[in-house]
Parts: sequence; structure tokens; C-alpha cells
Amino acid sequence: MNAIATKTEITPEELLRMPDEKDFEIVDGELVERNMGSFSSWIGGEIFFKLRSYLETQNLGWLFTADNGFYCFPNQPNKLRKPDASFVKHGRLPGNRPPDGYIRIAPDLVVEVISPNDLAVEIDERVLDFLNAGVPLIWVINPDCRIVHIYRVDGSVTLLREHEELSGESVLPGFRCKIVAIFPPPIPEPAEVSPNS
Repeated sequence: MNAIATKTEITPEELLRMPDEKDFEIVDGELVERNMGSFSSWIGGEIFFKLRSYLETQNLGWLFTADNGFYCFPNQPNKLRKPDASFVKHGRLPGNRPPDGYIRIAPDLVVEVISPNDLAVEIDERVLDFLNAGVPLIWVINPDCRIVHIYRVDGSVTLLREHEELSGESVLPGFRCKIVAIFPPPIPEPAEVSPNS
């Protein structure tokens, strides 16, 4: 009689104890590496800086970087996601402070920056996970196309081009940012050097 091998599922508690835990999420109980290219990382830093600057004048809640995990998915105890940036309003976290481990409630805002290795189906799955968890506002930034898709928990979706403006809507009232400001300016082509010069 052959023994049937059973797959060992990773729990969020086990991931938290791993030395390289910031590089992984958990999907269906398995570790999934989160790779972010340098360009996407730079854009993530820009939007985080703009959100942080706004929140320094409006003390509305907690802003988190890409290494923070959310363990908040209904009927999916074996899933943990780490958005590129996220925000949770004051008064929602127990004790009104971030926990020592991962956060067990859905954030109010999720920001995802598409990286070169991200597949469209993976991005869609991430968005659906967060919408199903009750996240009211999700920004998906596409660096190559210089656009932002806005997803809302009511099912509406908006596409914004770089000449348009990003808004915090009811989640971050008063926050506004030109989309072009989160992308680097186009790099000019180097001038041709004449052989006689």
C-alpha cells in the first residue's frame, strides 16, 4: 500500500518567522514570491511618498509599505496578501495601533504597481481578493502604459491617463495627485554627435 503524500500548507504565523518573509505572500497555503522590478519599486516609492506627505497634514490613519501583510480574506484562511502600499483608517485596528504580526482586517486603500513579471490573471486575482475582502478603493498602476485603473467595492472601474488626476475619494478626502507626477519624466534621446565636431 502506497502512502499518499500530503501537501504541507504554510500559515501566516510560519511565514512571519521566516528570515525572508517580506519577499513572499501565501496563496492556497503555498509561498508565492513577490518580485518587483526597480522601475515599479521606484513608482511605488513615489506614490507612497505622496500619500505620506498628505497624511502628515491629515492624521487619518496608518500607511503601510510593501512588506506589510493582510490576513483578511473571508473563507480563505490560507491566503495572505502584501500590496505595494496600503492604508487603514484610524479606529479600525484593535487598540488603534498596528499589530505585531499581520493585519486581520481589510485595508481601506490598496495600491498595486504592475511589475514586468506580473501576469494579467494574477493582477485580476489580487484585485478580486481585495474587493471580496471589502476594500473600498484599489489603485492599480501600470508603469508601461502610464495609466491607473481605479477599482471600487461597488463594482465600478475607472481608467485614468497620465494627464488626469488621482483622488482619494471618500477614503482619503482631499487627497489629489496628478498621475504624471508619479511617473518619471520622459528621458530625452541623446543628441547625435557629428563626426566633424
